[in-house]
Amino acid sequence: MTTVFLVDDHEIVRRGVADLLDAEHDLRVVGEAGSVGEARARIPATLPDVALLDVRLPDGSGIDLCRHLRAAVPSVACLILTGYDDDQAVLSSVIAGAAGYVLKDIRGSSLVDSVRAVAAGRSLLHPDVVRRVTERMRETTQEDPALASLTLRERQILSLIADGLTNRQIGERLALAEKTVKNYVSGLLAKLGLERRTQAAAYQLGVRAERR
Repeated sequence: MTTVFLVDDHEIVRRGVADLLDAEHDLRVVGEAGSVGEARARIPATLPDVALLDVRLPDGSGIDLCRHLRAAVPSVACLILTGYDDDQAVLSSVIAGAAGYVLKDIRGSSLVDSVRAVAAGRSLLHPDVVRRVTERMRETTQEDPALASLTLRERQILSLIADGLTNRQIGERLALAEKTVKNYVSGLLAKLGLERRTQAAAYQLGVRAERR
């Protein structure tokens, strides 16, 4: 039996998806939440095989929630379900460690298949989609003098951010305190003229694509 947790701020959407999944003999919905806060509290308690996450939630992003879950409960596979076909959201999903990204206009049978696929450990983020997104980032990630201003440690941390690691995970990897990592992140964002970690990750992925 594959267990699923639903996160969407629209109750009617949750009910429809729950009815669809519960109708399958091998799938069972074990919980629901309408916000990031609720999901962060309930998902670790239920430990589902798959968390089906809406991107836009009242108190944050399903993609940020995915990043949190991948660090806190890595056994939970995250499947992003959204009504928006957005290249930036796809890229952010890749960075956050999502196993898949599907649109809400997907056929019911295809959604069921997608849940089964990510529960089995397969990725629904097709390499061509990832390649298309990183290609779009190239235009804004040509070799930047700001990159040369980063110290070796800042470059290491930037690379790990692009790999989807949290500050805590980066600290464990580099034997640094989480607060120290946070200070490095703030510094490198300032040097690159960026505001958010997702922008830094996108920047680094673009640099990697350009160097291939």
